[in-house]
Amino acid sequence: MITEKSTKLAVFEGQRIRKTLHEGEWWFSTIDVVEVLVGGERPRKYWNDLKNKLLAEGYIEVSENIGQLKMPSPDGKMRLTDCANTETIFRIIQSIPSPKVEPLKRWLARVGKERIDEIENPELAMARMQELYEKKGYPKEWIDKRLRGIAVRQDLTDEWNDRGAKDSLEFAILTNEIMHGTFDLKVEEYKQVKGLERENLRDHMTDIELILTMLGEATTTELHRDRDSQGFDPLKKDAQDGGAVAGRTRKDIETQTGKPVISGDNFKQLDARRQKKLNGGEE
Repeated sequence: MITEKSTKLAVFEGQRIRKTLHEGEWWFSTIDVVEVLVGGERPRKYWNDLKNKLLAEGYIEVSENIGQLKMPSPDGKMRLTDCANTETIFRIIQSIPSPKVEPLKRWLARVGKERIDEIENPELAMARMQELYEKKGYPKEWIDKRLRGIAVRQDLTDEWNDRGAKDSLEFAILTNEIMHGTFDLKVEEYKQVKGLERENLRDHMTDIELILTMLGEATTTELHRDRDSQGFDPLKKDAQDGGAVAGRTRKDIETQTGKPVISGDNFKQLDARRQKKLNGGEE
């Protein structure tokens, strides 16, 4: 279903590209992308010719990943439009022989090299991630906790992979068991408390929320190893027990401090307050 909230415009080189949320990810109008990158008066014809060219050259997967979704047309009506997700759009971009596309192609090549470098040396990935958080304005102390939390999470998901958790759905269920045990909230419920939509919940946690999340996940990892749990049901029991350990710690903190740990604050609000203080204003 297309709504005002889920259908938006991306802006590239000063021109607009229609996009819409579909099955949890952004899909972009292929005609709009072609028009921005190639120009000309007939982007639709160019796109149709390009599709045929890709098929003739054997790139069947590109065609298979093109879908028709409803988007607002120039006359204001919602009409079916060729769309693709980010990965497929990048593949289409690589097939367009235009000078305007060359900077994007060079960027994709650089990103690809960086990804290979990070696989060979994971410390590079952590360093780049730290730099990204710094550019977004997060304080160093928070970044240190966030990066440690990522390492704890990776340790846990490695155990799930090795012990029989089958897919992303089971990972999500196990994560929700830990979160619910820790905070009495599932991930989506917690995001609602913080006023988030597609944003990463952990990127909007306070220091104490991050620490408790780490505690729940680290405890669950230890339980998996101590109990040598195998298969989804035993892993789920460990996740419930690990979350309960962190949940008891949260309640103890709340008793001692007299205030709830769970906060509706998100990073955008925290950053605004931080900037106000730096500018000499009152919080």
